[in-house]
Amino acid sequence: MEPRLEHRWDLTPAEAFALQRELAALVRPIGDPPPLPCLVAGCDAAGGGRGSRLGDEIVAGVVVLRIPGFEIVDCAHAAAQARFPYIPGLLGFREGPAYLEAFARLRARPDLLLCDGQGIAHPRGLGLAAHLGVLFDLPSAGVAKSRLIGEHRDPGAQRGCSARLVHQGRCVGRVVRTRTGVRPLFVSPGHRLTVEAAARVVLSLATRFRLPEPTRLADRWVARLRRDPCSRP
Repeated sequence: MEPRLEHRWDLTPAEAFALQRELAALVRPIGDPPPLPCLVAGCDAAGGGRGSRLGDEIVAGVVVLRIPGFEIVDCAHAAAQARFPYIPGLLGFREGPAYLEAFARLRARPDLLLCDGQGIAHPRGLGLAAHLGVLFDLPSAGVAKSRLIGEHRDPGAQRGCSARLVHQGRCVGRVVRTRTGVRPLFVSPGHRLTVEAAARVVLSLATRFRLPEPTRLADRWVARLRRDPCSRP
């Protein structure tokens, strides 16, 4: 699976900021999820977060599920050395090369991407989910465990309750309670989904746990791969 749009990755932080603004202009936060049945890819990476350094290993993984049924139909991973520093808001440039290599190894092309990260709820409107969505021209949504930008009220305590996430007068996502009494998730569209569509699809895929099943499985898989390199196929 190859991207529909490509760009350089050997950038300075200043160049990355500028490119984010260019790519953000291509984001289309409109549209509904693909009709069922469909293939949903959960994307996650380990090793590239806060405290990591240049040269550290990043392991990116993609797990593709057939929905409904939650059957795993494909998965791929890639490991790469970090060539870009850890800078909040520029995670896509640190983890992107490993993700692209993992996607290149997929046999099945997903219809929808769910990413462990932000979508348009980002200072320049281009979190990881928006970045990958634009590169692959696929509907995508960001599923984050914490807020990067915006203000919101607390959603109700019951599963399915949500609240608008607003930044500079614009709704950029929803704070969604996926399990009763459990901390909510920060959901924002990446590309080719509305805010409401992104929230609906994430809630529908979070059937038993706080995280939606595609990103939950990807999270567990990449953590194991990074912890135990001998387990890598």
